[in-house]
Formats: sequence, structure tokens, C-alpha cells
Amino acid sequence: MTNSNSKYTSAFALLTSLFFMWGLLTVLVDSLVPRVKDIFELTYFQAGLAQFAFFGAFGLVCIPAGAFLNRIGYKKGIMVGLGIMGAGCLLFLPAASMRLFSLFLLGYFVLASGIAILQVAANPYVTVLGDPKNASSRLNLSQAFNSLGTTLAPHLGALFILSDHILKEDEIKALDEGARQAYFSLEASTIQMPFLILAGALLLLAGIVLMVGLPKVLNTAATSNYGKAFKNKKLSLGAIGIFLYVGAEVAVGTYAVNYFLEMNMVEAIQQNELMSWIASLYHSDLSTTEPKAILASFVTLYWGGAMLGRFIGSYLTNQFRPNKVLSVFAFLAIAFTATTMLTNGFLAFWSVLAIGFFNSIMFPTIFSIAIEDLGDLKPQGSGVLCTAIAGGAFIPPLFGFITDISSFKIAFTLILLCYGYIWFYGKLSSKKSPAPDSTSINPSQQ
Repeated sequence: MTNSNSKYTSAFALLTSLFFMWGLLTVLVDSLVPRVKDIFELTYFQAGLAQFAFFGAFGLVCIPAGAFLNRIGYKKGIMVGLGIMGAGCLLFLPAASMRLFSLFLLGYFVLASGIAILQVAANPYVTVLGDPKNASSRLNLSQAFNSLGTTLAPHLGALFILSDHILKEDEIKALDEGARQAYFSLEASTIQMPFLILAGALLLLAGIVLMVGLPKVLNTAATSNYGKAFKNKKLSLGAIGIFLYVGAEVAVGTYAVNYFLEMNMVEAIQQNELMSWIASLYHSDLSTTEPKAILASFVTLYWGGAMLGRFIGSYLTNQFRPNKVLSVFAFLAIAFTATTMLTNGFLAFWSVLAIGFFNSIMFPTIFSIAIEDLGDLKPQGSGVLCTAIAGGAFIPPLFGFITDISSFKIAFTLILLCYGYIWFYGKLSSKKSPAPDSTSINPSQQ
């Protein structure tokens, strides 16, 4: 029994490192969006296509990934997912050198395809690594380390991707040929180096997975039986909740820098002693720092709030019914979204950042509620729920489109509706502690 528990602990630690990596990469991609927008002089809608390519992969890959994992096993599937993520990172190298927006979009898609395979494998895996009653708490804890990655990513993006000034098209044309080529090389290297390092880290992690034994999880004999899984009301409504949650969280995180720019927050930050001190923790000289980099540093707090919320949520969902905790967090997300819509200045600024804290438990809690009654159909439920991550492909461009034709304040109405549905799902789902079922782990090795 002790040996079995040791295997579970090792597997949980390894899986949690995967959560961290895909969180880091998901939000680091967000840092590219404002830079790519300036380089290619895109509208907000066009910039949102980057997120469409990234999260669209989940809509196309997750259900086939379930069948793929059933065929080759979770361990090999995780290794393949990490390899595909590494290939996606490497695609950013020629995309930056050749300055091809279409190649950037392909890189986003390939990277997300690898993450999608990991998501389908890792989320249900964590829910069955122990007592079913604590599945939501366990998944919140793993997702907390996912949020650690998302918290570090904006800071890394501010340092390595958004730290220098981007020239406009007319400024580039005014340069002589030598200066133009030097500028393009600098632009390419700014993007290439972080993703080259990340590609190496992913391949290293794949090597570690190869050497570590993982417990075999779940009965995957009925992987193709998605029709039966869809009949479960908690699952079908939960999939809508995941779709809207991911879309809302990504839209806010992606456009936060541009929203703060529109509100002239850089000038307000520089004139406020406390805010200037916070910004100086990231940048030694605010007067020479690119405005987007200053604001991206504060977006770290948005993702940091999600990390803190998940650690707290891991405790709360262990003490209270997860659906009740979900309802409270969704209600407060609604309140802060409404606040930023109706106010300006620092109140609107901090309200957006506060939304991150209340986003925290939504994915893991909705996920665990949605699959709790599925028994051996948990792999199919995971495929359905991970497919719903495609909400990040549709809601950010729609948010950008509404901003283009109206304003950011109006666009936040879309976010308000997303959190409204999640509040409804929390109220609707009567969460009961699940009894142990056939989804317990078989301690044999894959």
C-alpha cells in the first residue's frame, strides 16, 4: 500500500510539472499578441486570430486525442504531446525571421495541439489519483501550479518580448537597408530565444517522462462511446461552462495591456508613488521602458491572483461543496467585471486584475463536477471538456470585434455574460460526494 501511495505521489508531482509548463506557454503566447499586433499593424480582431489559432486546436484535437491515448497509452501520449509542443515552439523561429503572420498562426496551432493532448490525459488522471471525494481539491492544487506558470509568463514576456520599442511601418521604411535588416534581426531574436529555450525544456521533460514509471489510470475500453457520455447533463452543461470560462479568461488576459493603454494607465502609474514603486520592481527606469512592458508587468497580478485563488480553492473545495464555492467565485467575478465597465482609472484597473483571482477555481471545479458521475466514461468526458477549451478561440476575437466597433467597456458585456452562465451552472449542479467507483487506479505500469 505504501509503495502504491508512493507511485501516486510521484505521478502527481510529474503531472503537476506538466500543468506548470502548459500554463507558462499558454500565457507567454499572450505576450506575443500585442507585439505581433504592432509588427504587422493588425486590428484588434486580427490580433485575436492568434488566440483563434491557438485555442481552435483544442476544438479539433481533443476528441481524437482521447482515441489516440487509448491506442498508445497515457505515458507515450504525454511524450508525444510534449514533442509536439516543442515543435510548435521551434516554428516561432522561422516565423520571426521571415516575418510571416501565417507561420506564427501555424506555430500557435501546433503548440496548442500538443497542450491539448496533455490536457486530455492529465486532468482526469489527477482526479483519480486518490479519494474521489477530494477530486476537485486535488485538481485545484495541480491547477494552482498551472497558474504559477501563467503568473511567471507575463513577467518573462515583459522582460524578453515586450521590452523594446517596435517601429511603425513608415519608420521602418525610413531606415537604410543595413539598419532595416539589423532591426529585423533584433526583432527576430527577441522572439526566438525564449521559445528556443522552452523547446529544449519540453524535450528534457519528455525524457524524464520516458524514464519514470506512471500508474495506469482509468478503464479506456469504451473510449469511442461519446454519445453515452453526452447524455450526462452535468457534462454537457459543464462543457458550455468550460467554453465560456476559458474564453472570458483568455480575452481579459489578452487584451488587458491594450485596455490599460486606452485608459492612459502608464501615465497614471508614473504619477502615483505606490504604483511607480510596484512597476520599479520589474523595470529600473520607467521613463525609458516600453509602455506595453510596464503594463504587462501588472498583468502578472491577474495570473498571480488565479494561482493564489487555486491554492485557496483547493482548501475551500475540500471543506465545502465545490458547486457552492464555484457560485460564489462566479458572482464576485461578475461584480468586478461590472465595476471595470462602470468606472475609470485605478478602480477600473484593479477590478480587471481582481477578476483573475475569481477565475482561479472555475476550470478545475467545473471539470471535476462535470465528470464525477461518469464512471468508466471519464476519458470521454475529459475529451469533451478539453474540446470546450476552444472557447479561447472564439470569445477573444469576438471581444476584439466588439471593441473595434464600440469600446472596451461595451465589450466587457460579453465577459459578464460568460460569468453569468458559470454562476448558473454552480447553482444548478447539486454536488454530492461521489462514491468510489471503477475509475480507481490500477497500480500496474504503462
